[in-house]
Amino acid sequence: MIISIASGKGGTGKTTVATNLAFSLENSVQLMDCDVEEPNSHLFLNPVFHDKDPVIAPVPLVDENKCTYCRKCMEICRFGAIAVAGETVITFPELCHSCGGCTVICPEDAITESPRELGYIEKGKSGHISFLQGYLKIGQVMSPPIIKKIRTYAEKDTVNIIDAPPGTSCPVIAAMKGADFVLLVTEPTPFGLNDLILAVEAVKTLDIPCGIVINRAGMGNDDVKQYAEKEGVPVLMEIPFDKEIARVYANGGLIVDHIPEYREKFITLFDRIKELSLQGVNTK
Repeated sequence: MIISIASGKGGTGKTTVATNLAFSLENSVQLMDCDVEEPNSHLFLNPVFHDKDPVIAPVPLVDENKCTYCRKCMEICRFGAIAVAGETVITFPELCHSCGGCTVICPEDAITESPRELGYIEKGKSGHISFLQGYLKIGQVMSPPIIKKIRTYAEKDTVNIIDAPPGTSCPVIAAMKGADFVLLVTEPTPFGLNDLILAVEAVKTLDIPCGIVINRAGMGNDDVKQYAEKEGVPVLMEIPFDKEIARVYANGGLIVDHIPEYREKFITLFDRIKELSLQGVNTK
């Protein structure tokens, strides 16, 4: 089972929910931190890392001794990663999506591919939790390939929890696509509602069952609940705006470890996720 925990904006509490949910499950569970630009689940779980794999993507390498400057490579590239100006070919590796189209279409076989390291994946263990996290190297901008690579490590007969990046752009889609359930974490504020609406629309497009966790409940208004009811998206859990919870989080602790009654709440959350994913419940 794959549960992707996402949000329309940063700072809503995705990592809080992901780490506490993983820690609460007694059976085999794997947490994959796919927020590769700034992974932080490890701060709460303190895993012991034992492996590190680079993530490599191919980029075009042009042999100008063979090139006739026909511009076909430039015309096929939708991302502007290769340009032909007169009798000069310029490549922009940071823009390349590694689709291989330029190598296929070149009539002179003048384009080959060279490896480019986008980042790396670390593997570790935190108690009963298998842990993976990805890092995007400084200067690189293509995070989806790292996220897709992390997801290849999803294990059968295991609960795989994805801590997705914030927002609704390509990295988030890569973290949600193909999941069994998407858990959207939001806060009861106008900003939270605005970005939740965008996230729900993205989940609708992917046609994945989803539910909502309201974090810092009680600090704002009921607009999020009204929207959820209107859209038919179940609110599965509310975490109150509470000084003790904030203190635990600020110290890098887990809610379920310091406030034991929350363990049962997260287990109930997981049971509801299983129930809804089996039913195929989705938004209108």
